[in-house]
Amino acid sequence: MAIGASGGGVTAGGNRLRFRRSRHVKEQIIEWLLLAAALVAILTTVGIVFILVRESLSFFANVPLWRFLTETEWTPLFADQKFGIVVLLSGTLTSSAIALAVAIPLGTIIAIYLSEFASERTREVWKPVLELLAGIPTIVFGYFALFLVTPLLQIVFPSLPGFNLLSAGLVMGVMIVPYISSISEDAMRAVPMSLREGSYAMGATRLQTALRVVVPAAFSGIAAAYILGISRAVGETMIVAVAAGQQPNLTFNPFEQAATITAYIVQVSKGDLPYGSIGYQTIFAAGLTLFLLTLVFNLIGFWLKRRFREVY
Repeated sequence: MAIGASGGGVTAGGNRLRFRRSRHVKEQIIEWLLLAAALVAILTTVGIVFILVRESLSFFANVPLWRFLTETEWTPLFADQKFGIVVLLSGTLTSSAIALAVAIPLGTIIAIYLSEFASERTREVWKPVLELLAGIPTIVFGYFALFLVTPLLQIVFPSLPGFNLLSAGLVMGVMIVPYISSISEDAMRAVPMSLREGSYAMGATRLQTALRVVVPAAFSGIAAAYILGISRAVGETMIVAVAAGQQPNLTFNPFEQAATITAYIVQVSKGDLPYGSIGYQTIFAAGLTLFLLTLVFNLIGFWLKRRFREVY
């Protein structure tokens, strides 16, 4: 009996040891898979930066950087070539500013309502409906701006041309609203209820609590939503390509047509120019400019997020 019991104990111990080894191997495999998934994103970003920098260096070997930054015309496809990126930047920044002027206030108000005032049932119904806007193809928004919003604006502004930055910016702002409102609402919902209860105990109303307690406490997340909206606006392609026109024009007037960086890249990428030509290489220089612009906005958002997270 003692020998049998001892043999059974050894067998049970061996089974537990094999189980632990098997579980350890499975955990190692899962860790390697997760690492591989993370490396895909990192290597993709590195590859994009490498291509942009390599092709841009070829471009700047033929076009001085000072011309790229100081010239006030953008005509790389004409015989008299000019390479002033400020022309495309003006259209990009103007359309993005209009979009953000619509999306940030509207998205923030919607987030405050869903987080602090809407009932649970209302939130469950309207938040998914709002997020459906993010799933609509941007080309649909572009034609919506061109064939509906622009004619309506022309009733108010008869001299408004068919292609203009105002219409593209307004529709782009509506498209960005779900990104800002959803992330901001999640950040506000993460604020501890104890902060709200303390505010109510001091006699504050729900609106005062929302504006003076919840929003400041959730500002790191709200700032991240704003930066995502800015990056989305700066990188938008089809709406501005369809509704704002593709005519390079140095202007900050929203009532005029202009080309953006992304619209120009679409225009040149159609395949009409030979690979390796100066005209073709401009898309990489423009793309690198857009990448750096987006990087600056993301670094600002990261700084704001860390700063306000430390405060609150």
